[in-house]
Amino acid sequence: MSAPKSTNIVWHPGQVTRDDRQRITGHRGCTVWFTGLSGSGKSTIAVAVEKALWDRGVRSYILDGDNIRHGLNSDLGFSPEDRTENIRRIGEVAKLFTDAGVINLTAFISPYRSDRDRVRSIMGEGDFVEVHVDCPVEECEKRDVKGLYAKARAGKIPEFTGISAPYEAPEKPELVLETAKLSEAESVAKVIAYLEKHGYVAKA
Repeated sequence: MSAPKSTNIVWHPGQVTRDDRQRITGHRGCTVWFTGLSGSGKSTIAVAVEKALWDRGVRSYILDGDNIRHGLNSDLGFSPEDRTENIRRIGEVAKLFTDAGVINLTAFISPYRSDRDRVRSIMGEGDFVEVHVDCPVEECEKRDVKGLYAKARAGKIPEFTGISAPYEAPEKPELVLETAKLSEAESVAKVIAYLEKHGYVAKA
C-alpha cells in the first residue's frame, strides 16, 4: 500500500465503534467481493443477494463495476494500470462501508489476483469474503446481450478480459459459484448460507 502524498495529516477516530454499530444493526459488516468474467453473473447475483438481505432487515449495499465508472472512477480506462487503480479505490470505499456496519456487495471483474489480495490486506480479519463467480468464457459469450465479446473478438474493444486481457482466478476464495451449473436462486442461497454459517447474519 502506497503512502499518502498529503503531509501533516492525522487519523481522527470517532466515539462510535464497530461494536456499537453492530449492536444497532444486529449483524456484522463485511465486504462480499464477487469476481469473475463479464457475463458470469456477478451483478445479477449481487442484486439478488442485496434484496434477500434487505428483506431480512440486514443493511446491505451494492458497489457495481459499471455504476462506479459513471462517477467515482469515470476518469479511468481499462489499461492494466487503470484497472489496478479502479480496484484500489473501490477497496478503500468498501473498507469504509464495512466499518460502517454494512454488508457491502461488490461486483467487479477485478481480473488481477494481486489487486484483490491488496484489498483483502487492508481489511480486518474476516471482513473480506471473496466469491469467485466461475463461468466458462464460452457460456459468458452465450449470455452476452450487449455483444461485447463479439466486439472484443473483432478487435473493436481492446484489453477485454477473457479475450485480449487476462483473468487471474482466485486461488483460495471463500466461496465458488459455478453459475453454468447453478441457478440464480441456488447461487444466492449459497451466499446467504455462507454468511449465516460464519456469523455475519443471524440464521433465518
